Amino acid sequence: MKGAAVESWDGRDGETVRAVVRVCEGAAPEEAFDIASAGAWLAFDAGVRSPDDRPWLWTRPPGEPERPAPTLLDRLRGRTGSRAAPPASPPPPPPAVALCHRDGRVREAALDAVRTAPELRPLLVVRCADWVAPVRAKARTLLAELPGDALFPLAGLILRLARRERGDFAHALLADALREGPAAEVLALTADPDRATYRLAYRIAVERGLLTPMELAATAASCGDVTLQDLCAEAAVAAVKPAGLADPGAAVNRGLAVAPVSAMAPGAAVDPDAAMDPDVAAVLDRLLAARSPRVRSAGVTALRRAGRHGDAERFLADRSALVRACARYVLRQGGVDPLPLCRALCTDPAAYPGAAAGLGECGDRVMDAGTLWALVEHPLPAVRLHAIGGLRALDVVVRERLTPLLDDPSAAVVRAATGALLPEAAGIPEHLLSERSAPDRPRAVRVAADRLLRAAGRQRLPEPGYR
Repeated sequence: MKGAAVESWDGRDGETVRAVVRVCEGAAPEEAFDIASAGAWLAFDAGVRSPDDRPWLWTRPPGEPERPAPTLLDRLRGRTGSRAAPPASPPPPPPAVALCHRDGRVREAALDAVRTAPELRPLLVVRCADWVAPVRAKARTLLAELPGDALFPLAGLILRLARRERGDFAHALLADALREGPAAEVLALTADPDRATYRLAYRIAVERGLLTPMELAATAASCGDVTLQDLCAEAAVAAVKPAGLADPGAAVNRGLAVAPVSAMAPGAAVDPDAAMDPDVAAVLDRLLAARSPRVRSAGVTALRRAGRHGDAERFLADRSALVRACARYVLRQGGVDPLPLCRALCTDPAAYPGAAAGLGECGDRVMDAGTLWALVEHPLPAVRLHAIGGLRALDVVVRERLTPLLDDPSAAVVRAATGALLPEAAGIPEHLLSERSAPDRPRAVRVAADRLLRAAGRQRLPEPGYR
């Protein structure tokens, strides 16, 4: 039971119903659906109750003789069928079906079968969030009796059920088991494909100190999960501590030693190679080389704690505004004014395209606006793109000078120019925008013209007396 059945929790899709019927006929759950999927168990649980309004889906109990169809005379006499075959009591449902039965008394009685059937533990977890209090209490008692490592294979289902109103009990048991369980089991769950599972496993691993700073930095730099990036980057940065704040011997043994920064005289030169343990330097370098701006910004901020303020200079021209802001902060904390450095980087815009945006974020309107307008005409699209961002940051956008960039060959530059012109769209001649909406124009130009036309229509005020 994959695909739609995994995502359908109401149990009314055809594949779920077929799985329920197969289990009712005597098949084991692993033969009817994907028991490794938490969504499949939830769909099966709901599917057992949904066919009650569709009795034709149920098969005839084994051994029950087939009854002939009622005749017209039977119906007139109020009979439902032939008297030749007395009704037989239905056989008890299989344990997997009984655990999902619509009658709470049946579900409660079926919980005893879980003691001798470990394969039904997923349904025990489901019953811990049951809407009937006696069923829920008995299921929680049985789940609490299981050893902690028995919960690890059920982590995905437990975390899925934690979203429900009564799903916190199993979640708390799982968290306690991870905090007290073997480190190898916790680290194994960090590779689980389920997002909620590996997030919880990483959180517990960080709490227990099971991952080295380099492993944390590598995870933050390579993982695409933003939540995990923040968790691992913050944990890796926390390892960068001045040696004067802790026992030097213990810090060196953990590979976290950093030369004391507070004890140094203001303005004293710091040799990064002598001031920092190589392992800590490797952690910072891994963070600084990350693709994600969030991770790079964490690494840049950690440079201040490590006493490597000067290493933040190259990030003044980073493509991310967040990273550039962190670099300026670190430099100011080290007693360095970032503005002259940004101006110097703008002298070589081909090597540092982002320096134009950085200059606009910390520059002076009178002194630096001319530099940015000159960079708007640079042959490299990346330089023109960041120069437009710098003009917006300085608030020196001139509509007439920026409008020609709507025809720029770079789509990114066209989008940046459009964003800068939106506040003044009403001042652009309408025929210029209408010409750029023609079908023969590039798509980026057409989209830009349409955006500006809509913005201009909202900005134009109606004539006095117009209703």
